[in-house]
Amino acid sequence: MSVEQNKAIVRRYYDEVLNRGHLSVLDEIAAEHYVENDPFPGQGDGRSELKVRVSTLLTAFSPCAFTIEDMVAEGDRVVVRWRSSGNHSSDFLGVPATNRDYTVAGIDIHRLTDAGMAEHWHVVDQLSQLQQLGLIPAPSSAS
Repeated sequence: MSVEQNKAIVRRYYDEVLNRGHLSVLDEIAAEHYVENDPFPGQGDGRSELKVRVSTLLTAFSPCAFTIEDMVAEGDRVVVRWRSSGNHSSDFLGVPATNRDYTVAGIDIHRLTDAGMAEHWHVVDQLSQLQQLGLIPAPSSAS
């Protein structure tokens, strides 16, 4: 697939799956044997596990919105710098809802094949998110 086709597939992931909650789109854009390199505890590989991952995110952080800040692609890789905001409205991996809002930044790297999204890595500012949710203390401001 071309770089532009790869970017279009990844854009669908953010727009249709993450922002609109259409998990069935993953059947069209993710490879059956999808590999997650940064899994949630207990998460395995495969498209079905990707659906569980996305469902977990969308249930715990609702509403959840992703904004693509930058998208860069070369060969079979698409890198997305994104910002996400939402409310911790339900249990997330054993952490009870805080009902607090957050905005967090992250970077995803997607590897694509002819079958679609095939592999994923990411870096997320989890420290900031945990602080915003009140799960760990924020640093005191300098006076």
